[in-house]
Amino acid sequence: MLAAIVDRYGPPEALVIREVPTPEPGPEQMLVQIHASVVTPSDVAFRNGELWIARLFSGPFKPRLPILGDAFAGTVVRVGAGVTGFAVGDRVAGSTGPELAAHAQFAVLDQAGAIVKLPDGVAFGAAAGLCDGGLTALPFLRDNGRLQAGQHVLINGASGSIGTTAVHLARAMGAVVTGVTSTRNVELVRALGADRVIDYTKEDFTAADAAYDVIFDTVGKSSFARCLAALKPEGIYLSPTPMLSPSMLRKTGRRARFAATGLRRPADKAKDLVQLFDWVRQEKLRTVIEREYELAEIAAAHARVETGHKVGSIVVNMPVTSMEP
Repeated sequence: MLAAIVDRYGPPEALVIREVPTPEPGPEQMLVQIHASVVTPSDVAFRNGELWIARLFSGPFKPRLPILGDAFAGTVVRVGAGVTGFAVGDRVAGSTGPELAAHAQFAVLDQAGAIVKLPDGVAFGAAAGLCDGGLTALPFLRDNGRLQAGQHVLINGASGSIGTTAVHLARAMGAVVTGVTSTRNVELVRALGADRVIDYTKEDFTAADAAYDVIFDTVGKSSFARCLAALKPEGIYLSPTPMLSPSMLRKTGRRARFAATGLRRPADKAKDLVQLFDWVRQEKLRTVIEREYELAEIAAAHARVETGHKVGSIVVNMPVTSMEP
């Protein structure tokens, strides 16, 4: 099979497309032909090695996992003898988890993993994008932010893959939503359902006075200290980037939470995926995709994500290869 391989830390050009052996599923596993995956900021961090926290997972000196990619959508092409919940031909989507490996034509998944059957009519690219943004936004807002109907939530980075999903979900939870984005994406965020949209090139959202119950910085571009004044006295600051100050938390009463949502139990992820795709089926949730790349263009996809200005998801489509039974 073909896969995008990174065996050294470096720029997008460090990625090479290489023929590697197709993995074999075990008794409780399935072989999935990947049709679409996404490139995320985490993939960029694991490829360039610039963040020390990323190297804790990916390896101190060189990448431990040569094939990146977590969120995926595809088709089951082979099942182990003990697999009962899936069959050859099933359209599926999910998360490969800490072992990654979704930037390839095929991947092996446990039947008890973070994988679900796709509803009819959901495109592979849109499904892969939702598995990225949805599996991050939902636990942050529901579990860490404990967002309630009527609360005011601000979503920084509201036009990214996590942010666009977070706007949808916060509205579905009955919250009053403020989205922060750049000038060119103001109308997009408004169309997603935000009650108010702040153009960060013209207004500093942190200058607000005790305005928000929850601030969800989906892109890690602010900090708890900067957002402190904008939070209500019992407000919560959420970020995928660990940047907490315990002493400040004690003094202010505000709360800040970081969560490695990618490390949650596969069963919890699968349960969330069922809910997310049910909302998609009901047309309450949709995936925003900026562009779809081919596997041969994955370096360009990484370069785009690395700019920090992508809109929605960056999808990578895998070349289709017939699989012998």
